[in-house]
Amino acid sequence: MTAPLPLLHPARIAATFFWIGHAPKAPGTWGSLAAVPFAWLMLSFGGWPLLAIAAGCATLIGFWASGLYSRALGWKDPGEVVIDEVAGQWIALLPAALDPVSFAVGFAAFRVIDITKPFPAGWADSNLDGAAGIMLDDLFAGIYAALVVLAYQHFF
Repeated sequence: MTAPLPLLHPARIAATFFWIGHAPKAPGTWGSLAAVPFAWLMLSFGGWPLLAIAAGCATLIGFWASGLYSRALGWKDPGEVVIDEVAGQWIALLPAALDPVSFAVGFAAFRVIDITKPFPAGWADSNLDGAAGIMLDDLFAGIYAALVVLAYQHFF
């Protein structure tokens, strides 16, 4: 293992979503949960286009930061990297209505799908190295979870 990036290094701050990834238990869940209020604010003030732009920015920053951070540690997918959960959670909430139940459905669907990793998320997680392996499984999970949110809103 090589030395981790300094605590205030921009890639570490971004990769851990302002150090939330350093939570002692379930950092991925904490990262997803931390993304939810920001999604609510973005949907409130700019609608889905603002949230889509933010998800795109989180994705681009996530590829850079997670790659740099994982290389610095010498690990394939460090648990404290949660920018991938943030990007995926924001994708999951793109179709959500501004109501707590829609957001709860989006959060729960994203977490379940992120953990179970249906194809191609599981394939990306297992077969891709570096930033691609870290980011893509959560982006696929976010897309699947967005479909769950759409289905929920259509039927309920």
